[in-house]
Amino acid sequence: MSFNRRIFLKSASFAAAGSLVWSLSGCGTGGSNQDGSDSTTLAGNSDGLTPSIPDFGLQLYSARDVIGADPKGILKQIADLGYKKIESYQGDQGIFWGMTPKEFKAYMDDLGMTIVSTHADTTKNLEKTADEAAEAGLSYVLQPYIGPQKSVDEWKRRADEFNKRGEICNKAGIKFGYHNHDYSFVPMDGLIPQEILLDNTDKSLVVYELDLMWIQVPEVDATAHLQKYAGRYDLCHVKDYVREPKVESTDLGKGLSDYPTLLKVASDTGVSQFIVEQEHYPSPVMECLANDAAYMKQLVFKG
Repeated sequence: MSFNRRIFLKSASFAAAGSLVWSLSGCGTGGSNQDGSDSTTLAGNSDGLTPSIPDFGLQLYSARDVIGADPKGILKQIADLGYKKIESYQGDQGIFWGMTPKEFKAYMDDLGMTIVSTHADTTKNLEKTADEAAEAGLSYVLQPYIGPQKSVDEWKRRADEFNKRGEICNKAGIKFGYHNHDYSFVPMDGLIPQEILLDNTDKSLVVYELDLMWIQVPEVDATAHLQKYAGRYDLCHVKDYVREPKVESTDLGKGLSDYPTLLKVASDTGVSQFIVEQEHYPSPVMECLANDAAYMKQLVFKG
């Protein structure tokens, strides 16, 4: 049965709920706009400055409720909104939405977009997934979820497995990586699981995609983490969020994240792929994705 990212994100929501009962009181909130004010003010916006990230992308899971019925039509709408890059996921119709890898690449070329990465179940058939990803012109295959582990040793075993998957992907000419949720930043025996992975994986074999919502939700200092692990994160998910009435994502600029500041830190520390993702919608899906694109088109780094 094909891997479906929805299952994992449902699990992540339970992990998020559990992790909110504790607080890392000693950590800063780098990248968060904790006073609750609207974060839509973009430095330099009124001065007509050049946007800092003109080639922003979209994780297709953001369009999960509409893309299945008409993949090509929705992809064209996404391109028309101004997204330049795509990150896919392994849904019911596969990474390439019913097309062959070459057909999907050709369609992306026609739309003026690039598919740079995909989320996939890398625990099985990774050689096939990696070969097809390379054929379609992808640069990365990413494991989106592994769930909370029971011990530090279990986290270290996952790191060993990641190194082996990195070897497989390298042979295909692409990179293997891991995408975090909040459980990766819940302390265990005085250690941060995400740091266990980073410290025990070979940087020539394993890259990381930092979900900037899921590092901020448990109040980890995202700025300090990015600076500590400069060069390890190739990609990030740009995803805003609210805490009330419950923790969930929202349109960019409508939540707590200070992205003009945080994305500059990300860029300065090696992130090159900025992928918008939205999991919950205060208005119809495509309207939200249009709002997100408009935000990214106006964003100018601060700091």
